[in-house]
Amino acid sequence: MKVRKLLVAALLMTAAVSYGQNYIGQDYASPNVITTAVPFVSISPDARGGSMGDCGVATSPDVYSMHYNPAKYVYLEDKLSVGLGYSPWLRNLVPDMNLAYLAGAYKIDDRSAVAATLRYFSCGKIEFRDQYNIFQGEYSPNEWAIDATYSRMLGDYLSGAVAGRFIYSDLTQNQSDYGRPGISVAADVSVFYKRPVEWFNVDADFSWGAAITNIGSKISYNGSSDRRDFIPTTLRAGAGLNLELDEYNSLAFTFDLTKLLVPTTPVIERDPVSGQPIVNDDGTYKILYGYDNNVSVVQGMIQSFYDAPGHGYNSAGELVNYGKFYEELCEINVGVGVEYWYNNLFAVRAGYFNETALKGNRKYVTLGAALKYNVFGLDVSYLIPVNTVAGSNPLENTLRFNLTYNMGGKKG
Repeated sequence: MKVRKLLVAALLMTAAVSYGQNYIGQDYASPNVITTAVPFVSISPDARGGSMGDCGVATSPDVYSMHYNPAKYVYLEDKLSVGLGYSPWLRNLVPDMNLAYLAGAYKIDDRSAVAATLRYFSCGKIEFRDQYNIFQGEYSPNEWAIDATYSRMLGDYLSGAVAGRFIYSDLTQNQSDYGRPGISVAADVSVFYKRPVEWFNVDADFSWGAAITNIGSKISYNGSSDRRDFIPTTLRAGAGLNLELDEYNSLAFTFDLTKLLVPTTPVIERDPVSGQPIVNDDGTYKILYGYDNNVSVVQGMIQSFYDAPGHGYNSAGELVNYGKFYEELCEINVGVGVEYWYNNLFAVRAGYFNETALKGNRKYVTLGAALKYNVFGLDVSYLIPVNTVAGSNPLENTLRFNLTYNMGGKKG
């Protein structure tokens, strides 16, 4: 039996990857996109980060800091914060796909804090059909992750955190003929540095942060060890600057660099006549450029820094050489963001995210706004793709909403 093609499309759309061609010199080479299982854990769940180019590793802390850098939690001003987020996702392709996010943080004292989050991703309703296209039922595939963290000051200006995460991916609704739910356990490690400075003749805070997220076991959907996929282990680093312009106005700038710590798919040698991949005696494909990506998690993290093949096949089946170093640089995504607050009551935000064509070609502008009233906060963001082809892009009209409630008074 088989799952209707829509299910396959939904899984691919979750990764939000564009498979357009990449222009290099005088040749067109197919993109060499790094893919992983459970890409939903890489989606920015909050409207603030989503409106600032998906940046957040070095911004000021909030209850949604788990996704970017849990080491920021110890810098929270409120003793207890609760946040709820909702994002209709890729609605141009699937009308009922969405991401929901629940977060809570508690500041134990001036030097430590704890937090936990729940992330739920719905793939919408999917029809299951057999090989004869006979309707077998309608199901709602979903994925979710729950995590917790402990954040602590390590010095006067430096904090660190560790987090644990349980990931559950049920893409076949536990129908054994289609596959089984995938399960993984992962961890995050992160640091955050924040220090007051006097730059540009105004009071300011300079910050930087770094985090490695989703360091965890591979995931399988068939209950076998012969086919296990990497989860999106990610390295994120960045810096931020917050300027207190006067009593009522503040302006913040930030940028993030992100890289998947997952092996790059090698270039497989093809038969010059048939164009089919050449198979070794042991049943594996013969690698022409790059490295075997069927390795352990730790080996994969290390290998991800040097395993780019630097070659690709063009539409005519000819090899194009664009260089290993170039491809390694292409695996680094860049995000920049700016945030303006008036009287700590109203904010406007903007940002830009860039991914090279060789690795997916996601490029978009982000906009957002926020309102604070007493203990409540409301954040909204909107995404505008800048590489739309023929007026259609799956990321168009992507909205994020967050509602935050701060309780228990200030902790300082």
